[in-house]
Amino acid sequence: MFKAILIEKDNNGYHAKLTKLDQSQLPAGDVTVEVSYSSLNYKDGLAITGKGPVVRQFPMVPGIDLVGKVIGSQCTQYKLGDLVLLNGWGVGEKHWGGLAQVARLNSQWLIPLPKKITLKQAMAIGTAGYTAMLAVIALEKNGVTPDKGEILVTGANGGVGSFAIALLANLGYNVTASTGRLTEHQYLTELGAKQIIDRQELSEPGKPLQKERWAGVIDCVGSHTLANACASTMYGGTVAACGLAQGMDFNSSVAPFILRGVTLAGIDSVMCPYAARVAAWQRLADIMSDSLLAKISHEITLEQVIPTITQLMDGKIRGRIIVDVNR
Repeated sequence: MFKAILIEKDNNGYHAKLTKLDQSQLPAGDVTVEVSYSSLNYKDGLAITGKGPVVRQFPMVPGIDLVGKVIGSQCTQYKLGDLVLLNGWGVGEKHWGGLAQVARLNSQWLIPLPKKITLKQAMAIGTAGYTAMLAVIALEKNGVTPDKGEILVTGANGGVGSFAIALLANLGYNVTASTGRLTEHQYLTELGAKQIIDRQELSEPGKPLQKERWAGVIDCVGSHTLANACASTMYGGTVAACGLAQGMDFNSSVAPFILRGVTLAGIDSVMCPYAARVAAWQRLADIMSDSLLAKISHEITLEQVIPTITQLMDGKIRGRIIVDVNR
């Protein structure tokens, strides 16, 4: 038997609870993992609260991230005792996920844990840090170098935003953080932000072309914020879009793209190919430090997941939440 968060939908409605399950109940897969840590992400919040239709089948164990040790393998790529990492692939939505002490998974979804990263550090980074790294790589591939000018990061207090600031600052970029929580000024400055602006400067409908300001943008928000970010990006700049906290709509025009040569790069962390995942995680292993991860993350137990989710969905959590599933 093992502990897990289980989401069910029945005649009494939609509800999540901490319970005990038997390994015989695990879904099909060729690798069984003894989970050490998982994490909490916005998508996990949607799944657990039912505020978004992310869960495709019931019952479901949520958790889009996990790291742990292989305790059963029917594939050639991983053997007993290997340390492995998973982000995305519909886990926690269509396939039982990481908010449990044991998970059975498809080996093609896993990557080896990078040697420079501990199990706990991997979940301090999690999907948020991995997504932020993919966005930084997109800027780099499009020639956005530190000498080109300011980089805007929206949704700065969230997990992806926090990591984007820290990664960019570490690489020498001049970062401006956009946030709705200006009281977190010190936190954002410690991460490396040089300037901090109120999100209201970007969150309302704006002109299709605005004063050129940003050499690049990592947008975690979508909607009007993304449209305004594109409208104020400098000639030849790149906007990496990786979130939808404000909304999925995008009320913009083609003007920034055909008059200023702006590139809008979509960042998908869920179905990202194996080689790109490994490359992103290796970059993270080279850049991240224990002191930085301590600023960005804090740890909770599996029992604390459901109460904490409410705070996450209300925008009261900054940075990353690590879940120690074994205490």
